[in-house]
Amino acid sequence: MGEITRQPARAIQNALIDSVLAGLCALIVFGPIVGVVLKGYGFTLAPARVAILVAVVMDGRLALSLLLQSHRGKAFIARFEGADDGVYVRPPGYRSRLRWIIPLLVGLAIVFPFLATKYLLTVAILGLIYVLLGLGLNIVVGLAGLLDLGYVAFYAIGAYGLALGYQYLGLGFWAMLPLGAVMAALAGALLGFPVLRMHGDYLAIVTLGFGEIIRLVLNNWVSFTGGPNGVPVPSPTLFGLEFTRRAKDGGIPIHEFFHVSYNPNLKFIFLYAVLCLVVMLVLLVKHRLTRMPIGRAWEALREDEIACRAMGLNHVLVKLSAFMLGASTAGIAGVFFASYQGFVNPTSFTFFESALILAIVVLGGMGSTLGVVLAAFVLTVTPELLRGFDEYRVLLFGVLMVMMMIWRPRGLVRTSRSGVALRKGVAP
Repeated sequence: MGEITRQPARAIQNALIDSVLAGLCALIVFGPIVGVVLKGYGFTLAPARVAILVAVVMDGRLALSLLLQSHRGKAFIARFEGADDGVYVRPPGYRSRLRWIIPLLVGLAIVFPFLATKYLLTVAILGLIYVLLGLGLNIVVGLAGLLDLGYVAFYAIGAYGLALGYQYLGLGFWAMLPLGAVMAALAGALLGFPVLRMHGDYLAIVTLGFGEIIRLVLNNWVSFTGGPNGVPVPSPTLFGLEFTRRAKDGGIPIHEFFHVSYNPNLKFIFLYAVLCLVVMLVLLVKHRLTRMPIGRAWEALREDEIACRAMGLNHVLVKLSAFMLGASTAGIAGVFFASYQGFVNPTSFTFFESALILAIVVLGGMGSTLGVVLAAFVLTVTPELLRGFDEYRVLLFGVLMVMMMIWRPRGLVRTSRSGVALRKGVAP
């Protein structure tokens, strides 16, 4: 504290001004929420709670301002301002140490479903679903640079495709897994052709509107989609064997076929295993695409569309390929979500879901595959870990997000590329 107290009067004055402004903002934003307590049809005022909140915010802001104006604070800020946060180019022949971790992670993934409780297993499944969603949107936003705020629409198409496909056509999980991807990709093409000539905010607004249109159609077309009541989803099967205690329509429960005792986790273990395989397949496809000409075209369009068009690239088709591939991944995730939940309704596909998936891409690092995988688990597991702080869970989650964006503005893992060395005797 000696260093802070020796600061000039000007620094203390600035800190006091910041503290007062922060207190006013807290009073305006949180005052009506904290200071009004609802009781039945009436309410009572709680000024003491508001005063405590404002005092805490002002004290925290004062301490932070004084600290940041000290020599240590300035050095801390300079450290981040001077950090190299661009794309990291690995030296030629570089071998990542992660190659030793991957077999360990695969082994843990195999053992996990047999040791985990049902609750942990369902959290892991939800995390893997968001990994798929994050990888799909990362192609659209992170690689191609297209701000899509209605990505949840393709997620809903996959989920409702399974529910309605079974209800009207008798199609099950395995049939709808590829069909859900195709349906979402076609919806992406239908939306993409007219709107991908737009840029930036205009594209974001149109995609946001598309997402809301899909949700409203699902909510209001009661005779077809069930409206707000939703649609039940059948349990997945494996070669006709069902994961339920008692089979329906003449089927055979899987535990009776193998003469083992019934385990209610069998369905979730099955979904977890298939999800792991699909996620690995998507990771492999994305890894190969980013090193092919189409992947380079996505990144080039993201950096400078005018230069790419001058070089002869068909920017609409290149963008459309990214849009359709990202949409198909969301469709697959939707099929898994419907099977996991056993029921779908429009409340699962609001704008908040699109914002959460976009947060996964931004937090993980735009274009970074490993970062998106980590961020998907962080954003799905963290709220569950904070469930004990019932009333303050969302607030704590928001604080963690803000701190992350301050200290890691490029995401958890920044994008990296392999370096290339010219062979001796070969002209550049």
